[in-house]
This record gives sequence, structure tokens and C-alpha cells, in this order.
Amino acid sequence: MEEKKECCHCHKTKERSEKEYKDMINRLNRIEGQVRGVKRMVEEDAYCPDILIQVSAINAALNSFNKVLLANHIRTCVAEDIREGKDETIDELVVTLQKLMK
Repeated sequence: MEEKKECCHCHKTKERSEKEYKDMINRLNRIEGQVRGVKRMVEEDAYCPDILIQVSAINAALNSFNKVLLANHIRTCVAEDIREGKDETIDELVVTLQKLMK
């Protein structure tokens, strides 16, 4: 786990609890498995609607991952920065939300 800091003045890192880290990795591992399954379906000439349904499930899983990550980000990083008077974090959050809503 990494400590929250600025490095090479362009990227931030975030320290996560062991539980948060494990939960995120578990979700990503499941999504990775779903993607491998879709790849296998394509390799095995599966019926298009069956593949589409699985891709839809992957999209839902990624959206769910994003919601959890965003909520944690707001509760920790954003809240902390606001308490410290770092208003630029709000601008960063707005830009991030705009990108997510495209």
C-alpha cells in the first residue's frame, strides 16, 4: 500500500486500508475473469447475444467498481482536502465526474 503523496509533481497516490485494497482487488479479479470468459466465448464462436449479455455484465461490474471507488475517494481524499482548504480538489472532482458521465 502506498502513502498519499505527490510524486514527480503530476501523480498522486493514496493509502488504502487492507480491507479496501482486498475488496478492490477481488472485484477486479472477478471482472478480469469475466473478460477472459468473453474472450473464450469469441474464440469458441459463441452466439452473439450470449456474448453481448456477458459484456453487459462486465460493464455493470465496472460501473459498480467505479461507484465504490468514487464514494471512497469523496469520503477520504476529497473530504480531507476540503478540510485543509484545498479547493482545487473540488475542480478535480468535477472534471472527473464529467469524464465519467460521457
